[in-house]
Amino acid sequence: MAKLIPRQAVLRMAPYSPPTSGRAGKLRLDFNENTVGSSPAVVEFLKQRLSEEGLAVYPEYNEARAEIAAFLNVAPEQLVLTNGTDEAIQLLVNTYVDSGAGVLLLKPSYAMYRFYAELAGASVVEIPYTGDNLDFPVDEFLGAIGGGVRAVMIANPNNPTGSAVGLETVEKVLERASGAAVLIDEAYFEFFGVTALGLLGKHPNLFVSRTFSKVYGMAALRLGCLISAAENCAYLRKAQSPYSVNALAALAARAAIRDGEYITRYAAEVREARAMIYAGFERLGIPYVPSQANFVLFRAGARAIEIRDKLREKNILVRDRSYELPGCVRITVGTREHAQRFLDELEKIW
Repeated sequence: MAKLIPRQAVLRMAPYSPPTSGRAGKLRLDFNENTVGSSPAVVEFLKQRLSEEGLAVYPEYNEARAEIAAFLNVAPEQLVLTNGTDEAIQLLVNTYVDSGAGVLLLKPSYAMYRFYAELAGASVVEIPYTGDNLDFPVDEFLGAIGGGVRAVMIANPNNPTGSAVGLETVEKVLERASGAAVLIDEAYFEFFGVTALGLLGKHPNLFVSRTFSKVYGMAALRLGCLISAAENCAYLRKAQSPYSVNALAALAARAAIRDGEYITRYAAEVREARAMIYAGFERLGIPYVPSQANFVLFRAGARAIEIRDKLREKNILVRDRSYELPGCVRITVGTREHAQRFLDELEKIW
C-alpha cells in the first residue's frame, strides 16, 4: 500500500509544541497571560447571557463587531474578529501570500508568523534583533524589503525580546513595503501605549492585530481581531471560515472592553511589578533586556534550563528561550506579589 505523503511545505516545517500541560495550581509566569484572570464582569455577563438555546445556534457577530470597532475608533467594516491572533496571521497569509512569495520577519519573534508562512510555502527571510538590548534592526530590515516580499510581520512590542519601535519606524516600513501586506501585531499594546491604528487612513497596506488573550485575561476563549482598510477586510472575510469565533468569546469581549478600569489597573500593576523585577535583577547582577510588555527576558547563561527547572520545583513557571537566544529565560510579569515571590525563589538558587 502506498504511503500518504504530505505537502513538501509541511515536511520541511519544524513542529511547534508549546508546553501547556501540568500548569494548574502553579504561578503561571511562562506564557505572558494575565496572571490573575479576566475581569469579574466578563464571567457575570456570560452567566447572564448564556442559555441552552443560545448554545444551540451558530454565533452572530454584529453586536460584538460594532462594540469592539467603536472601542478601537474604527468602522465595523474595518474589523475582522478572529480565533485568536493566530487566525489573524493565518488569514493575512492565506489572503495575500502565494507559494514561493517572500515573507519578511524578525528573529526571534512570535513563532506563528513563520509557522503560517512556511505552511503556505512562502520564502521566509528573518532579520535578527541586535545588541545587548535586542534592538530593532531598522536599516537591515528596511534593506531586506524587495519586490518579492508580499508580507511583513512585526510584533510591537516583540515577543520574546520586549523590544518596541515608534511610529516613525513603522511608517518607514509601510512606505518601503508599499506592495506588501504589513502586519503590526499589538498583542501587548496595553503595556506599551503606542498604536499604529492612527496610520490606517494613510497606508492602505497596513494591518493591525489585537488580542484578548493577554491583558484581558481571556486566553482560553481564543479571540483576536484584525483591523485594516474596509476593502482589505472584505478580502479577509472571503478567506475566513464563517463561524471561526465562538459565541462565548464574542460575548466576553463586549464585557471586557466595558470594564476599562480593570484593564487600566492591571496594566499599571504590571508596570510596577516589572520595575520591581528590574531592581531585583540588578541587585543580583543578572543581565536583562528592558521590555515594553508584560514579560522580561533575562540572561541565565548555561544555567537557563536549570533555573527554569528549579523554579518549577517551587511551583513557579518561567519559559526557557535558550533554543533561540542562548542562555535566555523569559518571565511573565504579573502582580507585585507574584514578582516578589519569583525574586525570593530566584535569589535562593542564583
